[in-house]
Amino acid sequence: LMVWLRRTTHYLFIVVVAVNSTLLTINAGDYIFYTDWMWTSFVVFSVSQSTMLAVGATYYMLFTGVPGTATYYATIMTIYTWVAKGAWFALGYPYDFVVVPVWIPSAMLMDLTYWATRRNKHAAILIGGTLVGLSFPLFNMVNLLLVRDPLEVAFKYPRPTLPAYMTPIEPQVGKFYNSPVALGSGAGAVLTVPIAALGAKLNTWTYRWMAA
Repeated sequence: LMVWLRRTTHYLFIVVVAVNSTLLTINAGDYIFYTDWMWTSFVVFSVSQSTMLAVGATYYMLFTGVPGTATYYATIMTIYTWVAKGAWFALGYPYDFVVVPVWIPSAMLMDLTYWATRRNKHAAILIGGTLVGLSFPLFNMVNLLLVRDPLEVAFKYPRPTLPAYMTPIEPQVGKFYNSPVALGSGAGAVLTVPIAALGAKLNTWTYRWMAA
């Protein structure tokens, strides 16, 4: 019974984090968000998504102890978000209205770190977490560059939940800083490591709680 309860607790946490990442993407990853705030939002979005990936992937990977489960977790996040996009499509929006972040390659780097260091937990947190924070903005910028003109879609399909003062505006590229990928990677590399450590600690706490 305790084994079943412990596994249920773990899987429930995995589902909760994956669902939260999907909601975060829906709220912050559509065209209006990028169009209104452009590179400022890209940095915030990169940090939030890389940390969300790190905490769930680390938790899941250390729970199973099998390299590859971080990528599996990122795949779950991706599938959830693609399914959620169907809700926007049902409302009459184009299916690519919400931009799905590229989580999987960054998760693969974490898995490779865990595998290459022979399942070293601390290496997974330090090196894997850093690689996730560094790589996600780069992969996601390539992803955005492949999406069709966001300005056109933003003006044609405004997000219905936006207040009037956040109507689409022309992006001020370079107004705040010149390299959003570099800033996002730098901030992500610093913040993702402690969040990955939190994922590892949550694993320990869950076992202790279930064993009590």
